[in-house]
Amino acid sequence: MQIIKQFGWVYYVGETADQLDEHKCGKWMYFFGDVEFAEKICKAAVENGVVAESKHSDAPEGVCCFYSNGDDVEAHKRTIQFFLENNLIRKTKAGKLYNISFKFDDQTRAGEYGELFQSEIKLDRFLDLTTGEWKV
Repeated sequence: MQIIKQFGWVYYVGETADQLDEHKCGKWMYFFGDVEFAEKICKAAVENGVVAESKHSDAPEGVCCFYSNGDDVEAHKRTIQFFLENNLIRKTKAGKLYNISFKFDDQTRAGEYGELFQSEIKLDRFLDLTTGEWKV
C-alpha cells in the first residue's frame, strides 16, 4: 500500500487501485471529527482489502472517501459491512440507519454538491434501514 499526501488529502492506494475505472469509480463517504481515527480507518480499509483506495482530508475535521466501481456489488457490500462494523453510519433518533449515498467521481467532477447531488446508489438498495438486514 502506498500513502500519498498531496493537495490537502492523504491517499491510501492498494495494489488493485488500477482496476478502478475513471467513469465507474465513486465513493462511500464518512465525515469525521478526529483525523487520527480517519487515518486508522482509511488505512485499515485498504490493508484489509475492503476497498482498492481510500483518502481523507488532511485536517482535524473532514471527510473520508472509500473508493470502488459503482457496478461492483460485492465491493459495495464489503464497504457497507466495514462501515457497519466500525460504526461509520449514523442513526436517527429512532435508531434507523441514515440512507447514505455512493457518489460517482463523474458527479464530483461535474460539480454536483449539496442539493445538486442526486445519488443513483443509496444504502437502502443493500440494507433495510430499520433492521440493518441485507437485501442483496
